[in-house]
Amino acid sequence: MSPSTDLRENRAFASELKFVVGQPQAEEIREWARVRLAPDPNANGEWSDGYQITSLYFDTPHFDVFHRKGSFGRSKYRIRRYDVSQVAFLERKLKTRGLVSKRRTIVELDQLQRLAGAEPDRGWPGYWYHQRLLARRLRPICQIAYRRTARVAMTRCGPIRLTLDDDIRAQPVPGLAFNDQKEGVLLSENQVIIELKYCLEMPVLFKRLVEEFALNPRSISKFRLAAVALGYVIEPVSDLPAKGDPGASLCLTF
Repeated sequence: MSPSTDLRENRAFASELKFVVGQPQAEEIREWARVRLAPDPNANGEWSDGYQITSLYFDTPHFDVFHRKGSFGRSKYRIRRYDVSQVAFLERKLKTRGLVSKRRTIVELDQLQRLAGAEPDRGWPGYWYHQRLLARRLRPICQIAYRRTARVAMTRCGPIRLTLDDDIRAQPVPGLAFNDQKEGVLLSENQVIIELKYCLEMPVLFKRLVEEFALNPRSISKFRLAAVALGYVIEPVSDLPAKGDPGASLCLTF
């Protein structure tokens, strides 16, 4: 469940729970996780469990992904980069019957412009991704960046992962390139998004976490928050709760 550097990767279906908490409680949960879970093997920093994530998100000219029209409501396409790496992952995230799976392929940053072509190249590892972008009329919409803390463990039911995302920022993008020069619009002032990932059955450790901190699962999408904040759509969304709002709505989402 940690970022891989394999050329091509297909991840099995898994369950996800998301929560939104204030900064003080997030710090308590971060310390709780550092005592009970191992650092992500691909992370860095003082605690060896942090990294920067920057992603380009795609939608149609009519924002069918945002409005969750038909099959657009079940899949998201994005290009993800970790820290200042010179490679990126072409990703499709798919939700089926409440479970999430991922397909991703690694490419060099200077190859991203190949996705702007009218014809996909069968000999290129990103062929499948390019083909789907064209078929679904998807184009880059925005860049979302944030700092992630990630802790992992292996249980009798399989691997589990806890992440905390804060300092979430969005900015428009003119094309298939990352912008490291601008910070963007802050989407998460004093709030942190927590994700629990596990294989089907919720592990006892996560049950204890939810009970100890009285966490309420929420439906939340960084892309939907960004689309509204950047003025691409005028439809109001309540993904990120107001301060003090307990918001106890359960949704396995992405």
